[in-house]
Amino acid sequence: MPAWAGNQKEEAMADSVRLALSKAISDPRPPKPSFNNIDERIRYLHWLGEMSVRLKRRIPDYQSRIELLETIWYESKRAGLDPALVMGLMQVESAFRKYATSVVGARGYMQVMPFWSRVIGDGDAKKLFQMQTNLRYGCSILRMYIDMEKGDLYLALGRYNGSRGKPEYPNAVLANWKNWEYVPPR
Repeated sequence: MPAWAGNQKEEAMADSVRLALSKAISDPRPPKPSFNNIDERIRYLHWLGEMSVRLKRRIPDYQSRIELLETIWYESKRAGLDPALVMGLMQVESAFRKYATSVVGARGYMQVMPFWSRVIGDGDAKKLFQMQTNLRYGCSILRMYIDMEKGDLYLALGRYNGSRGKPEYPNAVLANWKNWEYVPPR
């Protein structure tokens, strides 16, 4: 199955935006969540268990699946995103394949274009196949686009994919977002 990355373009951006993105992706903290109280931790553990069950047929190896889910949780929360949105985007972009590469060269789980490693990173595009690096870039870039589009998720997703103004991609991500929503037990 090919990856579904559009022909995303490198855009001119203010130095302040470039610096903020560069700082966001260079933070060396490991993807381990911290919680203010036990109820938040219990909710996270329930989420982790439920998502592991849902993701099992796509990623059969338990350890790989848990590491991916922990990283999704950490990086999405760090960027102020819903983990279900990130998982919906990953399902559409790469079908949760770490080494997915699109016809236009986007890489990894979140199909990050290599030019981003030069614009905001250290220039090593091979790192886009590393799980944490790929998710950190992808979540940070998506957050930037949501902010640029003043919260309009439809336009931000189109910009992320390089298909701005075309409904197929945002509609696919929004539909898949619903597959990954978590409702905690009562």
